[in-house]
Amino acid sequence: MTSTDLGPLLDSPPPALSPDRVAELLAAHWGLSGTLAPLTSERDQNLRLDAAQGRFTVKIANAAEPRALTRFQNRALRHAAAADATLPIPRVIATRTGADDVDLPEGHLMRVITWLDGAPLAGLLQGRAQGRALARLGARLARALRGLSDPAADHVLQWDIRHAARLRPLLPHVADPDLRALATAALDRFDARVAPALPALRWQIVHGDLNPHNVLGDPADPDRVTGILDFGDMVRTPLVCDLAIAASYRIDPDAALDSLCDFAAAWHATDPLTGAERDLLFDLVAARMVTTVTITAFRAARYPENAAYILRNLPSARAGLAAFARLDRAAVTTALAAACP
Repeated sequence: MTSTDLGPLLDSPPPALSPDRVAELLAAHWGLSGTLAPLTSERDQNLRLDAAQGRFTVKIANAAEPRALTRFQNRALRHAAAADATLPIPRVIATRTGADDVDLPEGHLMRVITWLDGAPLAGLLQGRAQGRALARLGARLARALRGLSDPAADHVLQWDIRHAARLRPLLPHVADPDLRALATAALDRFDARVAPALPALRWQIVHGDLNPHNVLGDPADPDRVTGILDFGDMVRTPLVCDLAIAASYRIDPDAALDSLCDFAAAWHATDPLTGAERDLLFDLVAARMVTTVTITAFRAARYPENAAYILRNLPSARAGLAAFARLDRAAVTTALAAACP
């Protein structure tokens, strides 16, 4: 598969400004100084700043990302915070001139947002109570983003589940033949059942990546979800896709249907699903798992030095697809209807 098939953003190395350069820019444009520490990121350069004024996240966008997309994130953060003032999401820090970002000579866009305390859920004990807390928070964020419109929201992002059919050229990169077969079957169901129904669903701007590395919890109380990070995959898409993405990382392979229903019910109680959304949820969750499997396989081969980070969600996607393949479809429909009446 060529780089143009996946898109320049997913096929471009992240920025690599030196700490001294970042410190110089922070002092000049934000009047901030302090200790910088690098953070992991797939396509951007992120750093934590410990300053006298508090902790912040410094974000330097990939040069391949259009300026409109980065500024879309700023507007979305402001919109959601205005709609739900208690949402635990980052706040945008304006520059000395009142701007939300700075266009750098290096070709990147730099911005500063507030730091959120907590640890990624990926490193905490995960249970049903934590999953329900995440579902409720995800639904709150979806509600807070409702009504937001932005021209950049209609960009094409391969991680967006509605584009799952485009993943077929990536299947040869999945080395495990059994996993490749599961992914192929899930895409067949997506093409036959899901894709034709998507236009009639509710559409809006969504977070688009509520994975356990983008959601924070309290290490002393893992069931308490404390924040949502990384708004870089926001897109306008069917609303239920946001639930499907979040749910795809919460499936217990030993109790796949129960865990799916438990998570969906918590979301539904906070922001109710329509019957059509509920009926497509199972296949959308599977499609997100396929998205994780195929894109990470392709990118890990392209960037082996960053493979550990790129492949961090692969094991759960593999286990989830295998567990879903063992489920009876009639039982899935009945259970989801009971969980989300």
